[in-house]
Amino acid sequence: MILSLAHFLILGAILFSIAIVGIFINRKNLIVLLMCIELMLLAVNMNFVAFSHYLGDASGQIFVFFILTVAAAESAIGLAILVVLFRNMKSINVEDMNSLKG
Repeated sequence: MILSLAHFLILGAILFSIAIVGIFINRKNLIVLLMCIELMLLAVNMNFVAFSHYLGDASGQIFVFFILTVAAAESAIGLAILVVLFRNMKSINVEDMNSLKG
């Protein structure tokens, strides 16, 4: 069985949908929200790579490297902020962060 472009696009759409459902179902835990955002980025990256391979152009794959770099920086900064918030507030619930408004 040969995998076509449609197979990859359907898988990317399923992964993106799972991430959106994860964000709407769980709005309290910050770690799960960050994981859902990462899943969204990976689904989009898979679509970029699929289109790049299908069209025979390497620009989509190069663009994925830039997206992965930004996603890694976003994860590192987000987790660092999460650690600081947990040390100060003893909680990682999103609702508890309303006290940070200034």
